[in-house]
Amino acid sequence: MTDKPWLQEYPEGIPQEIDLNEFSSVVDVFEKSCSTYADKVAYVNFGAELTYGQVDEMSARFGAWLQSQGLERGDRVAIMMPNVLQYPIALFGALRAGLVVVNTNPMYTARELKHQLNDSGAKAIVVLENFANVLEAVIDDTQVEHVVITAIGDLVGFPKGAIMNFVLRHIKKMVPAYKLPGAVPFKQALARGSASQLKAANLNLDDTAFLQYTGGTTGVSKGAMLTHRNIVANMQQSSAWLGDHIRYGEETIITALPLYHIFALTANCLVFLKFGGRNVLITNPRDMPGFVKELSKEKFTAITGVNTLFNGLLNTPGFADLDFSNLRLTLGGGMAVQRAVADKWKQVTGVPLIEAYGLTETSPAACINPMNLTEYNGAIGLPVPSTQCKVIDEDGNDLPVGEPGELCVYGPQVMKGYWQRPEETAKVLGDDGWLKTGDMAKMDDKGYFYIVDRKKDMILVSGFNVYPNEIEDVVAAHPKVVEVGAIGAPDEKSGEVVKVVVVRKDDSLSVKELREYCKQELTGYKVPKYVEFVDELPKTNVGKILRRELRDQYGEPKSSD
Repeated sequence: MTDKPWLQEYPEGIPQEIDLNEFSSVVDVFEKSCSTYADKVAYVNFGAELTYGQVDEMSARFGAWLQSQGLERGDRVAIMMPNVLQYPIALFGALRAGLVVVNTNPMYTARELKHQLNDSGAKAIVVLENFANVLEAVIDDTQVEHVVITAIGDLVGFPKGAIMNFVLRHIKKMVPAYKLPGAVPFKQALARGSASQLKAANLNLDDTAFLQYTGGTTGVSKGAMLTHRNIVANMQQSSAWLGDHIRYGEETIITALPLYHIFALTANCLVFLKFGGRNVLITNPRDMPGFVKELSKEKFTAITGVNTLFNGLLNTPGFADLDFSNLRLTLGGGMAVQRAVADKWKQVTGVPLIEAYGLTETSPAACINPMNLTEYNGAIGLPVPSTQCKVIDEDGNDLPVGEPGELCVYGPQVMKGYWQRPEETAKVLGDDGWLKTGDMAKMDDKGYFYIVDRKKDMILVSGFNVYPNEIEDVVAAHPKVVEVGAIGAPDEKSGEVVKVVVVRKDDSLSVKELREYCKQELTGYKVPKYVEFVDELPKTNVGKILRRELRDQYGEPKSSD
């Protein structure tokens, strides 16, 4: 690695480089943790618990069943479930069988699912019965040969699991009718797998572990090829960064973000696996009162999330009354953390909200703020060990401290490329291995990086660049605002002007009051010309605000009455 200008600011005790040769694959990490922490609880969901020893045994059975179906090393297996106990069993079972996991959003439409199954060439899929009707609609047009069906309560235990499944199917009517001839129930696959022996896949770091799809909100969804090297590197980088803040075998992490998303997959499922942590899976975090109830049952030490998740918790009755005495780590990523949310989180929990930055293409962690940070600083942090970042102009030239440009990342966690898309790969990944992130950033004189915005989300007002994140930060700090999205609206004079779409906490908030407030905080051309009040903002399943949908729905140059 070349010299790092931020070395004088690197957190004390954090190594500059990681040991990439400690583990031979993700499976190696998994099997060592299962051996070390066999009797400790690995996963919790709806009150049911699985120990590391049980996850080891069940994933081996599932992997053996997959192999018995003729699936061979390198074949792709899709997993289409929310956070339930079956997820890690299917995930590690597939990896141990030498297969490539295709994490699939269970909220996909038939069109989106068909694209991902065909693009990945998945031969098998594990799907929650609630979404089996979507699979039925497309399966004949895909290469999928093996279907495993499961229900939310399948591993919760008797009688609770059976009651849950009955209520979801027959009372709440949450399982649409479907026909998938030949589909195998998850529990049956496990039972059959016990009759076979899992054959060791002898994986190495260069083998692909995941096809992690990205870009669906901005264009055609592409599969980032994440190798065992990429994932192991990021596990090592993250655990080195956390350092003494982690107590092996004693952590309880709250996993509310879906495991099919790269943030929760690596940070929660895999990094805390290495730590021997207890992973509390939240199946439906959108049910905020239910989520708070689950939190009340756990002495949790860590939680990860996106800004909207933290904001939602802070605005849910009962959250502020929880016991936060064990909480030591709150990590925010996936989208910009807003100062108003970070400040309130610290005020309510007593723990700082540490902002991190990453991409699907970087497995995901690229930058993290120091763990001993006490207050929100607006930065995405410093590059993690064995990682370099730089800011470039449109011609590819390095920019000096303080100058905004495109952020680029170099390190062992950077993807191999996009699956079967050499042209798309070449656009973002040069011959030198530097990844162009598409994010606008700047670096300060201490080596901290700050995201200014996505290139494509920038608003151009009379030639001036206006970054939505800055506007959203200001508006979100207003005491009568729950959340906000900023977009550009067309304007004859300026080309574009700023428009904000706002969810109010207090209906007395008027357009005039909000604009007057913004005038005190923002220079003239940044002040929203239009303010529209709505009941909710369009978001991804992870909770990221969909600016493209914001523009489509609310892009007209008008305010609320």
